[in-house]
Amino acid sequence: VVTVVGTISGHATFFGVTSAQDVSGSGVIISEDGYIITNNHVVEGTQTLSVILNDGTEHPAELINRDIFADLAVLKIEGTLPGIARIGNSDNLKPGETVIAIGSPLGTFRNSVTVGVISATGRTVDSGEGFTIEDLIQTDAAINSGNSGGPLLNLAGEVIGINTLVIRGSSNASANAEALGFAIPSNTAAMIAQHIIEKGYFARPYLGTSYQNITPRIASWYNLPVNYGAYITDIDRNSPAANSGLQPGDIITKIGDVPIDEQHSFINALFEYEPDQSISIEFSRDNQVMTAQVILGELNSP
Repeated sequence: VVTVVGTISGHATFFGVTSAQDVSGSGVIISEDGYIITNNHVVEGTQTLSVILNDGTEHPAELINRDIFADLAVLKIEGTLPGIARIGNSDNLKPGETVIAIGSPLGTFRNSVTVGVISATGRTVDSGEGFTIEDLIQTDAAINSGNSGGPLLNLAGEVIGINTLVIRGSSNASANAEALGFAIPSNTAAMIAQHIIEKGYFARPYLGTSYQNITPRIASWYNLPVNYGAYITDIDRNSPAANSGLQPGDIITKIGDVPIDEQHSFINALFEYEPDQSISIEFSRDNQVMTAQVILGELNSP
């Protein structure tokens, strides 16, 4: 486990140029080649990056690439490594299972250890950037500023998550909350990191629709023909969705072989497939079940 330190350059404002700002977070070494997983929000906007090992030695770090939609980034350092983390299978996690978080809260308390349990899996949290981060692990292990990017481990010492955020209150500030920490599942983090290491980037499949998720409650309110699905509100011009004949008002109920239901959101179902892959889309239009063939596009993180 390492501490990630970055510098954000000053920028011009009405009152003059602001001073440079130091930021910090955590990370975990995943490869003998020196690759490190951390959070995108730890490295976003930084001009320089370095990594501090547990013994205090500091190494310059190169940002290989990042995926803003999963809040992940991959760094690389050169030199002697203290060790390599073992990645566990996050699909095996159960609520109540004991877990350990390691990181550098506030950037100064390096390699602090906290203990808690898996509170839940499959959580969805609004990123505040116009999209949601899905399939997160919820834990009550203490996670503070600076823990971001550090590992969440099971009692076998395997990384089963990458700590990413904590919620301390509701949006209207009428209620405070404690012990609501969230981590990206290790299976997701490892898959994205491997793509970035091998290709230099991670591309997600692109359909080109804006949509509203349908739940049984929404379906009941609006007398919709399905309990789960993605109601298309808009379609990007010349997108795969537009070229396939999909229209605003259609309700997507199945992507390829993956139905949109309580276990599979629209995004999760879409991300089962690769860019340039040809798949069928099942949808409801005027209470009739229809299908369309789509060749997915490619969406890169900006």
